[in-house]
Amino acid sequence: MITTRSLNSTLDRMLTVNRALDEAFNSAWSTGNRIWVPAIDVMERKDAYVLFAELPGVDASQVDVSFEQNVLTIRGTKHRSIDSTKDGEVRVFAAERVTGTFERSVRLPEFVDGDRISADFNNGVLTVTVPKAQAAQARRIEIKSASSSSEVAAAN
Repeated sequence: MITTRSLNSTLDRMLTVNRALDEAFNSAWSTGNRIWVPAIDVMERKDAYVLFAELPGVDASQVDVSFEQNVLTIRGTKHRSIDSTKDGEVRVFAAERVTGTFERSVRLPEFVDGDRISADFNNGVLTVTVPKAQAAQARRIEIKSASSSSEVAAAN
């Protein structure tokens, strides 16, 4: 079952602020080029957090995923498809696709297993799976009652 959190949830607010800050800082450092901030989705499963990043036109070798102090960071470069050095003199009628470097960071909860993070790149979508630490996973606790322990003692 898929459940979507409301915009009032903490994670949604963090992602909204994170994207706004990424866009603001990147535009402040730009040199007149349009800034590309890849769209991401983050979901929580019972055993892991999963991040999906849309990176159309990006080669997997140009993407770097790192994890430090519970911050997952995706960096990379998207190269131009129009190259005047290779294509010679060209006349461009439309150039709407954004190119250049990009970076997205997401702070994850404390209880994750950073050593088992995995990443997969397929059809322009990067999927990063961050397993939860065993201590953070839900578990069922057996309740012992006084009557069951006295029955066990009487049987012995």
